[in-house]
Amino acid sequence: MSKSIASNKKRQSRTRKPQGGLPSEVKMLLWLSIPVLLIVAVVLLTQSQASSTQTVDISRLVHTDSPVLGKTDAPVTVVEFLDPECSSCKAFYPIIKDVLAQNGDNVRLVVRYLPLHNNSVLAMAATEAAGNQGKYWEMQELLFAKQSEWGNKQAPQTALMLQYAQELGLDGDKFAKDLSDPAIMQKIERDNADAQALNVRGTPSFFVNGKAVSTLSQSALQSAIDDAK
Repeated sequence: MSKSIASNKKRQSRTRKPQGGLPSEVKMLLWLSIPVLLIVAVVLLTQSQASSTQTVDISRLVHTDSPVLGKTDAPVTVVEFLDPECSSCKAFYPIIKDVLAQNGDNVRLVVRYLPLHNNSVLAMAATEAAGNQGKYWEMQELLFAKQSEWGNKQAPQTALMLQYAQELGLDGDKFAKDLSDPAIMQKIERDNADAQALNVRGTPSFFVNGKAVSTLSQSALQSAIDDAK
């Protein structure tokens, strides 16, 4: 090690000694400011907690044409904003299935869309097109299962969507036509607009009976459901 580097290390390692105490006037101002800072901190924390549990406009959460899994008159409604191309949505999918199974007829799931990737809109249209033939949930599960095949690609993966429709035994011609159905495109655009209005920025995002679930975990989701029952 050179003398200059060793000298620099020695200088950096020295502790600088204080050159005298603060004036009494400064000390007094610091002591007086502490209670004010504590009050501000408490107010901000309270506002943050209130906003995290605030009930949002239900008209932005559920529409009559939104896909629903479970009894329509279930006392608890879980709304999920998802993206079929989102890896976190794929990872959370079995958790959602488990939560629905554990809660039975007490909970229904409503799916909303928030496209965030290159093939998101195409995949959403594929689930809707499959839904027109009674295979919405089967297509959603298949897209999650095969996400590595079609996800994170720059080019549109239309050919794979048509292949998945064939695997599900769908009418290929009708499915291909519905992929570009203006009504489906408008539905996706509406969901995206609702997500922005609700300040939803990522997927998956959940609301339970109109209240946002701030933590993405099975225990947090179940706790929100228990509170809503």
